[in-house]
This record gives sequence, structure tokens and C-alpha cells, in this order.
Amino acid sequence: MENTENFEAQENVNFESRLNLEPLRASIDKIKAEMETVIVGQHKMIDQLLVSILANGHVLIEGVPGVAKTMTAKIIAKTLSIDFSRIQFTPDLMPSDILGTSVFDLKKSEFEFKKGPVFSNLILIDEINRAPAKTQAALFEVMEERQITIDGHCYTLEQPFIVLATQNPIEQEGTYRLPEAQLDRFLFKINIDYPKLNEEIDIINREHSLQNKGKLEDIQTVLTASDIINYQQLVKQILVEPNLLEYIAKLVVNTRENAFLYLGASPRASIAILNAAKGFAAIRGRDFVTPEDIKDAAIPVLQHRVIVTPEREMEGLTSVEIIKQIIESIEIPR
Repeated sequence: MENTENFEAQENVNFESRLNLEPLRASIDKIKAEMETVIVGQHKMIDQLLVSILANGHVLIEGVPGVAKTMTAKIIAKTLSIDFSRIQFTPDLMPSDILGTSVFDLKKSEFEFKKGPVFSNLILIDEINRAPAKTQAALFEVMEERQITIDGHCYTLEQPFIVLATQNPIEQEGTYRLPEAQLDRFLFKINIDYPKLNEEIDIINREHSLQNKGKLEDIQTVLTASDIINYQQLVKQILVEPNLLEYIAKLVVNTRENAFLYLGASPRASIAILNAAKGFAAIRGRDFVTPEDIKDAAIPVLQHRVIVTPEREMEGLTSVEIIKQIIESIEIPR
């Protein structure tokens, strides 16, 4: 009799998710639908961008001119009811052009700080590698700590604060290579490839049907700043089993011990994979992380944080290929 009661009690156990992720998933699906009215294909890129927002991380988008890098950032900004700034990086851009500067007010006989375009929620930095090292270094503090220190005063930026930066991998004249310290501050590096033939035809057809209509006219706002902050806090609560935490650590440590890599990933990469994996789990409607979420996060998190040895680079081996080998070599937790 007692066994029967125990069985009935087990039958009545509620196996529903610990976290209510339905509003989050519905919002993500709506943003995807809005973006796909303009962007053809690139589903993986869209997922990665949305995960970066949920994980409160910055993104470096790399691709040749004309593959909708800037357009993608503008569409995401349109779906979010937050402040948006676009900064075009050029060789003559100074740090004060981004951060702001102190101006002497004759009426008050004191200096007044005029905020630069970085004081916003979503920042699009176009062609980030066109500015010199001095200007790039001005982003170090603001990207990592979400604050700016000028003239002894610390200015905290409003949340959410996310940087989307673009760069062209082909044209190198007049560009400055991003230092490793800055690359390490980007949660993801996303590579955008050329569209396939059927996607190219779809792009042309859509452009032709627009006539005099703007591409972004019909994009609807989906999330407010408070929505984003609430979802970011919700994502942090997603469950990660101890064996999966160990799996993440093994992936990152292996990059430091790999003979094909001159520079491995830092502990910041481990934390980035953890946060990104939680984001992937959230957009898939789960309140727990799986090995697949970690695998999907590993390449965009690690590819810009490691450096291939010169010998392997001359052989044509890329960081992505090495990371894939590392993922395949480590046993998946069960």
C-alpha cells in the first residue's frame, strides 16, 4: 500500500521548468521574425547576436563590404526601445570624439563635461580597425567595466550597454590591427559569409519590390531597456551542472596546451562560454545548459582569443579548425 502511495506521489510531481522562459522566447522569436523581413539567411548570426544581448556581451562582426553588417546592427537597434549611437571609426578619430570632453563654461567659470556618443545603450562602431591604437584603447575601460574615467571623475553608463563593432577582413590599407586585450573584451566574433545563390536571388527580389520604401520602415519595437535587463538577470539563473562547468574548463585549458596555438584563451573566455551557453539555452526554451549549447558557444567565443603558430598558419590552418579539433578531442559529459 505504501509503495502504491509513493508511486502516485511521483506521478503528481511537477516537472515544469524552474524559470518562466516563455515571455523571453516569445520576444526572441518576434525579434527574429522582424530581422528576417530584411536579412536573408544568416540564421546562425542572428542567434549569436541575440545570445550576446542576453549574455550582456559585446560582438565583433567581420565580413567583406556589402554583406549587411551595419544593416543588421541597425535592425536590432530598431527592435529594441533603447538609445542607439553609430560611430564611424577613421584614422583621425580621437578618444575625446568617442568618450566626450570637458569644455570650459564662461558663465559658470568651470569646466563642464560633454558626453560623447559612447553614452548610449547600443553602440555600433563601424570599421573599428580604422582608428589608431590610442582611440581603440579608449574603449578598454568602457567595454569591460561599463564606466568611463575622465579628469578624475568616474561616469557609470546606463544599462544595458552593448557594443557591436564591424571590421573588413580583406582591405588592410589604412587599418590598425586590434590588440589582443581589446579582442578579449568581445564576447563573440561573428564571421559573415557571402549568401548562397538562392539567397542572393531573394535579396535582389526584395530590393526590387521595395521601390521607394525604406528597408527599416516596418520594423517593430519588441523589447524595452527594462525588458532586456530583466531577461539578462533571468538568463544568469539558468542551471549548469558541475560536469558541464568542468567541460568548459577543459576546452579552454586545452587551447593553452595545444601545440598548434601560440596563444591560448584566458579565464575570461571560460566565463564567456558559460554566459553564452546560458543564452543559447534560453533562446531554445530551456532552463538548463546542455553540451550542445557549450559547443555552439565555443567557436564564436574562442576564435578571436587564440593565435595560431606561424608554422601552422603558413600551412593554412585556422583558429576555427583548431578549436573544432579541440572540441572533438574532449569527451562530452553524460
